[in-house]
Amino acid sequence: MRDLPKIYKRYFTNVDFCIAVFVASVIFIVGVAVSFLAGLYATIRASNYVEDIVLSNVPVWSVDEAFVVGTFVLVGFVFIVLIARPHWIPFTLSSLGVFYAIRALFISLTHLGPFPDKVEVHDWGAAVQSFIGGNDMFFSGHTGAPFLLALIFWHTKPLRYVFLAWSVFFAIVVLLGHVHYSIDVMSAFFITFAIFHLCEHLFVTYRHLFHNGLPGLEL
Repeated sequence: MRDLPKIYKRYFTNVDFCIAVFVASVIFIVGVAVSFLAGLYATIRASNYVEDIVLSNVPVWSVDEAFVVGTFVLVGFVFIVLIARPHWIPFTLSSLGVFYAIRALFISLTHLGPFPDKVEVHDWGAAVQSFIGGNDMFFSGHTGAPFLLALIFWHTKPLRYVFLAWSVFFAIVVLLGHVHYSIDVMSAFFITFAIFHLCEHLFVTYRHLFHNGLPGLEL
């Protein structure tokens, strides 16, 4: 890798790139915010639980530590990846923003209650409980977000396999902890696949930047 500080100086003195990062950041922040609010709404409005062919036949496991720590490790890893390759920032953030905004719409429509023996994350604090431990069921963000990242970084094989493994890991964790219904997990892959292709059409310029960098500033 060439000298990263010099690359950063050249990228962040480019007006078009700075605008792209700003717009993508706004999309991401808005998406996360509406997803958080939708999760609170779904938790307040939660009704009865339903039977589930997987959860009804698999005993609950205490996976709250893997659930919470795994989330923060994923966020930290993505942060490092984007810091190392700034031209990946606009498409990645804008796609994640759209992902969370669409998920907010889904979880606002139907308000199923959690499975009775769902693992709780109370010991991790109220903020964590509200943000990643609510009753925002359909569809699973913990499964979908790393799968979206795998699709985004598909042409970078090490990252593709890391994020695919992360998605499968979270799918297993939320099912063992009875945090999500099985349909929440299974549907996440199909809905996320559609979201990715939607973002490719919405953010053509950002996708081109993702693959090629700015002219003369390729990493």
